[in-house]
Amino acid sequence: MDQIADRMLQKYERAKQARVNFEPLFEDCFEYALPMRQSFYTENPGQRRDDKIFDETAVVGVQEFASRLQSGLVPNFARWADFIAGSEIPPDKQDVVNNQLDEVTDYVFEVIQNSNFGQEIHESFMDLAVGTGVLLVEEGDAINPVRFNAIPLPSVHLDTGPDDKIDHVFRERKKIRFDQIPILYPNSSMPPKITNMISSDGSATTTLLEIVCRDYASKNEESYLHYAICMTTKCVVFYNKMQGVGSNPFICFRWSKCAGEVYGRGPLMNALSAIKTTNLTIELILENAQMSISGIYQMEDDGVVNVDTIQLVPGSIIPKGIGSAGLQPIQAAGNFDVAQLVLSDMRLNIKRALYNYMLGNPDRTPASATEVAERMADLSLRMGSAFGRLQAELVQPVLQRLIYILKKQGRIEIPVVNGREVKVKSISPLAQAQANQ
Repeated sequence: MDQIADRMLQKYERAKQARVNFEPLFEDCFEYALPMRQSFYTENPGQRRDDKIFDETAVVGVQEFASRLQSGLVPNFARWADFIAGSEIPPDKQDVVNNQLDEVTDYVFEVIQNSNFGQEIHESFMDLAVGTGVLLVEEGDAINPVRFNAIPLPSVHLDTGPDDKIDHVFRERKKIRFDQIPILYPNSSMPPKITNMISSDGSATTTLLEIVCRDYASKNEESYLHYAICMTTKCVVFYNKMQGVGSNPFICFRWSKCAGEVYGRGPLMNALSAIKTTNLTIELILENAQMSISGIYQMEDDGVVNVDTIQLVPGSIIPKGIGSAGLQPIQAAGNFDVAQLVLSDMRLNIKRALYNYMLGNPDRTPASATEVAERMADLSLRMGSAFGRLQAELVQPVLQRLIYILKKQGRIEIPVVNGREVKVKSISPLAQAQANQ
């Protein structure tokens, strides 16, 4: 196990080096649009990080982007996908299989609606605005069969395999007490180093590194290896091998990506220049307003007036020497009204980049059914390429993971004909809008 820990820690260091170049770009996106999110650098809990924000267009826009994407792709309390018989199933058996799968679909979405999926997917969609979202889907208990957990992007390091898909996920779990390790991994045999640390000082904290990687030794079946390594003792505290489609608990999805890169690039990166320009313009407007209110003055130094005691407040009397000009205001260099033109264009660009720019004004006459359909069709047209990637990296893996967990718990039975599994068909509002086109 020590050799395995050393090899995994070497892969972890390579993954950390691959993310270093992205961290300043990610941090800029977080500081200007997601100030409440966890930072990539050292920070204190509750620390304010909004000192660079002078305009809230991007901050509000990211929230609306996540809500709009959730309502269009995986809406709450709705059935946004169907399990249907694949094309390889004989035609005379498809009706029977589809009827059985319809009952399975109803149960799966009942589990989703009673879980915390709606809350956690919204958090992941806000990270997706930067480029990459990570959702952890774990097996629950008898009351809640499935638990979802949105993993912040600063807490994970990713790596890709030979097929350019993410095959390594490294998650840091900081400030874990040693006496909590047996509770987190109850079925694992603790190494002697961990046992000694628990008996000596169980309240001491450490960092656990969880690793889920693809096992390419299994040729004809998906297989993953799950490790947990204590970073203090450098020993493996948990090991598990998971087999089957949907056995990977980590679902990593990207908005879009450049060839050869691991992390995705989201719409927030495209609007980052406009966001910085808008905030700088507002900052200059406020500085100009402050100068207009308080003014800048000049005076002759006659040795009588003490500039350190002058207070420019109403009702104040400022003495001046006889024959001197006293305080004289300096006129501003020019008018800054052109800033309104810059702000109007930049804010519109930010809203378009985050898909918040709608057809017409929804605050006026209530929209008709045709208008709503056209708005959704326009949204699906503009995010068509990203929708295909989200379908492959988020929608299908989430449902495959749910089927894997529910089958493992004995809650559902998937009909199998000649050993062929079923396929997932998306029926979300975005998918229906694209189908209507």
